[in-house]
Amino acid sequence: MDARVPQIDRPIFVDLDGTLIRSDLLWESLFLATRQSPQLMWRLPLWASEGKARLKAELGRLIEFDPALLPYRQEVVEALRAARSEGRTIILATGANERLAHAVAGHLGLFDEVMASCDAVNLTAERKLERITARCGEDGFDYWGNSREDICLLDRAAEATVVAPDRAASSWQKRTGSSRIEAGGSPVKAALKAMRPHQWAKNVLVFVPMTLSHEFLNLGMLVGAMLAFVSFSFAASAVYIANDLLDLTADRKHKTKHKRPFASGELQISRGLALAAGLLVTSFAIGMFLPGYYLAALAAYLVATTAYSLFVKRMLLIDVLTLAGLYTMRIIAGAEASQTTVSFWLIAFSLFFFLSLALVKRYTELQDFGVGAERSKTGRGYVDADLETLAQAGMTSGFASVMVLALYINSPEVIRHYELPVLVWPICPILLYIIVRIWVLARRNQMHDDPVVFMLRDWRSQMMIGIGGVMFLLAAYA
Repeated sequence: MDARVPQIDRPIFVDLDGTLIRSDLLWESLFLATRQSPQLMWRLPLWASEGKARLKAELGRLIEFDPALLPYRQEVVEALRAARSEGRTIILATGANERLAHAVAGHLGLFDEVMASCDAVNLTAERKLERITARCGEDGFDYWGNSREDICLLDRAAEATVVAPDRAASSWQKRTGSSRIEAGGSPVKAALKAMRPHQWAKNVLVFVPMTLSHEFLNLGMLVGAMLAFVSFSFAASAVYIANDLLDLTADRKHKTKHKRPFASGELQISRGLALAAGLLVTSFAIGMFLPGYYLAALAAYLVATTAYSLFVKRMLLIDVLTLAGLYTMRIIAGAEASQTTVSFWLIAFSLFFFLSLALVKRYTELQDFGVGAERSKTGRGYVDADLETLAQAGMTSGFASVMVLALYINSPEVIRHYELPVLVWPICPILLYIIVRIWVLARRNQMHDDPVVFMLRDWRSQMMIGIGGVMFLLAAYA
């Protein structure tokens, strides 16, 4: 192309996926469709077999799409606004489906024209170049892109700007010295953040059966429980990633969750999927060294949590009962890994206690949405009128867990297992303190963490747990 054409007369063609936004609309559409119309996902292979253009078109027709929620690169948007104020013609040229592309263009109000994929043509790489050269003739054009598919366009552009490039586009930019806009942020840090390692604290529950069996110094049991902890943590991280991908729209509406790696576009969806797959494979590979029933427990956990992510989390009360069950399944998995038994008392206590914490989680989420919260906003089965009901149910469930503990302490099992059973009694008021304090903070709108993680971070809760642990040891070995 002739670079001597005056700059103001050259149109700027801007790619969408990865350039204008920090994401990819095909992946966005896929997970949005999975969330909105899971019953139609069986058609995906049929659409894909007819080509990317058909797949993009069908997904574009299927979803309810709000372009305002996309993670735009503000530095790119501002640069384009500045160019437009100088009289430049700006054209959105994208491989995304035309319906979605026009929605983005209408939202931003930046573009004079839109070139996009239709039902029959996937407008990427050489096809896009042909369309652009047919539009511009010999007058030349500028192009902004980010990927390997854009290199043929960057090569032909009078002036090229490479935005947050992939490896191939980065090599091209360094070789040619073209303009570059960096992505910002670290993908490694974003990946670690998406894994939510702080949530792994929940998986210490796999050590509970071994501890209560008074065999926590048994090396074989300890190794089994430790392997279960790592395996469960990796599996849980894979689930967190899948959950975040399915919850992109709801997270972007949330006052704090919009900063999550996928919602903000800090981590690419494709990389997240690869990471989740790797974590899941590693989790089951570790599980192969444990008793067979552990893998069954892990598989049951994954099935339940997948169902939770897809639809259960939007079901009134069923969601919190499922959450309580997922915590209890960690205990069952720990028992299988360490080859110990789980008593009726432990299961009953766990269900009531973790139901209380699950209700705290829902209460604080609903509280964050404020007055006027409704199901369409929260993505859950609750409205603002349910706050008091959730609080009452949560407190009652917490007290029920203390009652189960008190009955257990008075049972023949405790007399058989503990030298001084009377020393176990102080655990009841300690547990009451922890439960009531969590709910007091929640009612004050001061509970901003997952309640389980909060207990493991809060020094007062740590002190109470420590005192309870000492009492347990004294009762068992005094």
